[in-house]
Amino acid sequence: MRKKKVAVIGAGAAGLMTACAAAQAGAQAVVLERNEKAGKKIYITGKGRCNLTNACEPEEFLRHVVSNPRFLYSALYGFDQYAMMDFLSQNGCPVKTERGARVFPVSDHASDVTKALTECLKRNGGSIRYHSRVREILTSQADDGMQKAVGVKLESGEEIAADAVVLCTGGLSYPSTGSTGDGYSMAKALGLPVKAQEPSLVPLVCEEEWCRRLQGLALKNVQVRLYAPQEEQTGQKTKKASKRPLYEGFGELLFTHFGLSGPLILTASCKCSWEGKNRDRAYRLFIDLKPAIPLKELEDRIAKEFAAAGRKHFPAALRPLFPARLAQEVSLMAGLGEDRTAASVSGNEIRSLAALIKEIPVTITGTRGFQEAVVTRGGIDVKSFDPHTMECRLIHGLYAAGEVLDLDAHTGGFNLQIAWSTGHLAGVSCSGER
Repeated sequence: MRKKKVAVIGAGAAGLMTACAAAQAGAQAVVLERNEKAGKKIYITGKGRCNLTNACEPEEFLRHVVSNPRFLYSALYGFDQYAMMDFLSQNGCPVKTERGARVFPVSDHASDVTKALTECLKRNGGSIRYHSRVREILTSQADDGMQKAVGVKLESGEEIAADAVVLCTGGLSYPSTGSTGDGYSMAKALGLPVKAQEPSLVPLVCEEEWCRRLQGLALKNVQVRLYAPQEEQTGQKTKKASKRPLYEGFGELLFTHFGLSGPLILTASCKCSWEGKNRDRAYRLFIDLKPAIPLKELEDRIAKEFAAAGRKHFPAALRPLFPARLAQEVSLMAGLGEDRTAASVSGNEIRSLAALIKEIPVTITGTRGFQEAVVTRGGIDVKSFDPHTMECRLIHGLYAAGEVLDLDAHTGGFNLQIAWSTGHLAGVSCSGER
């Protein structure tokens, strides 16, 4: 009996898992990769350690999915985080779970994840063709009148026939890894709807100079609240900005030469969009430097520190609360200057200072773009695909998985698991063995 031939476009996380699953199910899987090696984006995830999934329960996992979480039910429950951890362990890459349920290879080498996938593919008769950039998905009319995917055409002009084609080209994030939007162009050429793409899990650009002056300073255990842009005034009326934050989180942030980064900020960026009416508007972010201390308790703590500091200058009196550079910037923001002594600060000034520390305003004017984005928000509309098989509803034999679809989630291993789960489902489905 002839093996079903599956052409997988892209040797990233989704593509490699698709090919492994298809090959294990008995198909003849070939991965077509434009680069000189597989898994280029896998190599740089988790700062080279590869935060490959998150070991929370599936219900909790889905709460971290930003776009189209319901579409993932079948894929995630069919091949969840624990299945992925078992897959890697069985293929020579044992894993470990760290803070926040983040999962990494025991070796701390992202290359071991890619090696486990490529070796599994090889053992099951699959292959990868490098320097093979796909330009077009070939289709013909099926007996029922619908279009059917019948293969691909490479940049070189070579045509490769296939019984099924799986689109796993990734998004636009980290274009240096080969993610340049080829999948979107191929989908559009086939008439599939593609949603506008924006960078997500990306550092944020700030208007304030004080953020830039703190470049390199990392703060742990802080809280941020992100609010939508203010509405523009129209006639005699001005719409009030929503009092409910778009995002509220606790964790670590990093000051940079352009603004803010760090896990807390990357997650907050999922809620920012400069499409449409927000194109020229700024988001409002508030930083609580002492979220564990209630306002009144913070006022008392500052008063106690200042009383003990006596004739010390104001920034020095804040040193028990903050690092030196931050203490200096807080002094300037509070309008108390650097020459004031702690003893000269009044009770009202202490109350104003405490209120500032609990709610330091930052103006967010943009992002660092796809060059520094972890994932892409937007992509091929998932409504065009069957969530139970990952097959296109409009074109028989065409499947898609991973970031090329309009699926994205928070930082912490969730996006890679989306690639593993959707890739596994696509691979099993297109092999005909589901």
